[in-house]
Amino acid sequence: MLAGQTITVIGGGIGGLAAALACAQRGAEVSVLEQASEIAEVGAGLQISPNGWVVLEALGLAEALISVRGEAVRLRDFRRGGEVFAMPLTAPFHFVHRADLIECLRAAAIAAGVHIRLGVEVMEATPDGAAVELLLADGSTETHGLTIAADGLHSPARRMLNPKSQQFFTGQVAWRALVPGKDLPPEAHVFMGPGRHLVRYPLRGGEVTNIVAVEERDAWAAEDWNHADDPKNLRAAFTDFCPEIRDLLADIQVTHLWGLFRHPVASTWHQGSLALLGDAAHPTLPFLAQGANMALEDAWVLARCLNDHPDPADALHNYAALRKSRTARIVNAASDNATNYHLRPGPYRFAAHTALRAAARFAPHAVTNRFNWLYRHDVTR
Repeated sequence: MLAGQTITVIGGGIGGLAAALACAQRGAEVSVLEQASEIAEVGAGLQISPNGWVVLEALGLAEALISVRGEAVRLRDFRRGGEVFAMPLTAPFHFVHRADLIECLRAAAIAAGVHIRLGVEVMEATPDGAAVELLLADGSTETHGLTIAADGLHSPARRMLNPKSQQFFTGQVAWRALVPGKDLPPEAHVFMGPGRHLVRYPLRGGEVTNIVAVEERDAWAAEDWNHADDPKNLRAAFTDFCPEIRDLLADIQVTHLWGLFRHPVASTWHQGSLALLGDAAHPTLPFLAQGANMALEDAWVLARCLNDHPDPADALHNYAALRKSRTARIVNAASDNATNYHLRPGPYRFAAHTALRAAARFAPHAVTNRFNWLYRHDVTR
């Protein structure tokens, strides 16, 4: 049982705050160590699919979170803007600003008794039996008990538990940007072009439009998604897209660029009293919009395992066993999706788009049913 147990969470992002909240709701005494000096409005849009939304509902946050209920995903041709395939969203898909989700989780965690320590950067995390030794950026050390590392793909705990894990540059970069609302329908539109694609959807009741644009290229780019870039570079990369997209990109004042790297799912998720969660365990490419959803799933499953198993070692073993294969499947599916969006002109692209148009007309649920294993999975049951 978690009642009375002391838990430390490294990282105040989506996964860390969700895990802290889920554990605190079960009676644990939880502290979050966040390296930033404040939990501020950073990032842009997220798609919370049904498998992630059920966790937010179980945490009691669904009503409080500002979101746009998505009604459809539409795949469109880059040059003419014509629709290739439409996928109605009958289950609860929501478009959410990352900052709104973080704030909702933060407020709920504090209300549940979670203590958040800001400006605490963890440089090393070393399990030692029932304890975890943390080396902080200021040179000090701290000893903690059960510790959850939810501090992203550059997690020191991930490096310690998986020292031979190697990532590689995919040959793709991504831009993200926000522009004022364009009176868009509550839908995600994916404009597919040769070696490139662009996704757009509304946030905050249509007040702003979220843009994610991906390009294949040889030039390496840093993996940090806070790297600012000149909007002119984004416009130049998509200059042959339809006027609707060119007009949208013309309004961008600030954009950020990051390189897309493929990381393996961690082979080791826990040791002693230290466990990985979210991107620290399974960084993913953004082509299925599952990073935040997987972190939410992890948080619920970990809290449930800790609550159900008196021995923390058994709890962490069960947590990893429940999550490894599913997250690996999602990571692989996300990698495959990039190829589908970036087909170049030729017989294969013509055949693929013709098949999608036929499916939309005669079997509209055939494509969506392929992902029932992903979206209909409910970790809260």
